[in-house]
Amino acid sequence: MLAPLLVLPLALAAQLPLAGAATTLPLSPVSGRSGAYLQGAPDAGRARVVHMKERAAHVAGYAAGSTTIPASNLAYVQYTASIGVGSPPTYYNIVVDTGSSNTFVGTGIPYVKTSSSIPTGQEVNVTYGSGFFSGYEYLDQVTIAPDLVITNQSIGDALEYADFEGVDGIIGVGPIDLTVGTLYPAEDAEIPTVMDNALAQGLIPTEVLGVSFAPATGYNDTNGALTFGGVDESLYEGDITYTPVTTTYPSNYYWGINVTGATYGETTVIPGSYAGIVDTGTTLIYIADDWYQTYQDSIPGAYYDGNNTGLIVIPFESIPFMQPFTVYVSGEPFVLDVEAQLLPIWQNTAWGAEPNLQYGYIGPIGSPSGEGLDFILGQKFMERFYAVFDTPNSRVGFAYSDHTY
Repeated sequence: MLAPLLVLPLALAAQLPLAGAATTLPLSPVSGRSGAYLQGAPDAGRARVVHMKERAAHVAGYAAGSTTIPASNLAYVQYTASIGVGSPPTYYNIVVDTGSSNTFVGTGIPYVKTSSSIPTGQEVNVTYGSGFFSGYEYLDQVTIAPDLVITNQSIGDALEYADFEGVDGIIGVGPIDLTVGTLYPAEDAEIPTVMDNALAQGLIPTEVLGVSFAPATGYNDTNGALTFGGVDESLYEGDITYTPVTTTYPSNYYWGINVTGATYGETTVIPGSYAGIVDTGTTLIYIADDWYQTYQDSIPGAYYDGNNTGLIVIPFESIPFMQPFTVYVSGEPFVLDVEAQLLPIWQNTAWGAEPNLQYGYIGPIGSPSGEGLDFILGQKFMERFYAVFDTPNSRVGFAYSDHTY
């Protein structure tokens, strides 16, 4: 899983289009994987949590119109988008990550320099929960869509890296604070994100990102969308429920929120207001270990497969009696029905799981409750609910979608 980056101040282009409509991008899957390529993914998610806590501690030491593009589910574990870099652009399949803020390419297709590629003289190094990259930082043109072309965007050229199999890099859409400390020698510098620069250049009317994911129906499934500069009302149902970005450390360094509780059927799992994060770069749904134990104990015969998959195993005979798992945000219920809690059996091989067992998506985070980052609502949550990341109002929103049930 992933972490944040750093962008240098940008120079505005002389001929900038006026802010128009929001841009929505489709998300694309990663190719080139086979076998049990997801084995270890749950443990990678927990490693991401540890890194996020450490990253927040490090950062704390430093003091138009919307556009929608497609997003693809890659190998059931990541969401990616096709993003162009350079002039003319080379297109890269890069992970969309709200849990980090640096943007870089080169882990698959090498970074192709063009006339728009400007060296900054800075080295860049970012560590993620289960990987890293290092190299040099450039300013370059980034094409998100034909009507959303960002100039002088800070881009990392990944010359050394680990654990980015099948993808070309990351587009970081987390808070700008996460970029502090990723450059050298300008260690104290902040790097404006693609969202920051799109707003500054008049390409979007507001720094709001709308995210629509959906359960994958195949290995490469273009089943999602990203809206830059607003929300796409065609992608959700009813009203959006908003909640403020939390003030609780370390979740407040990310897209962190407080939930007001969670239940499994009539059993209380999260007993009040606690902080965690909403993260497109995390695959599963993680909850504090003591809460997870309550959840597991509520399902007869369920157990944690920690030595192999890192997933909960649920006996087939218990499935007819399973209950909804409900997360409350600003007092409003967001219900994961039984199907939304279960890994489709046809995906077992990809996860390195036994072919004839039933596994689930809710797992232990690796630490007890009360540490300030007590849950992660990852992709498997956002595949059921539309999500909105609203920078100017410091809030996160959720709405029901046609994928909820």
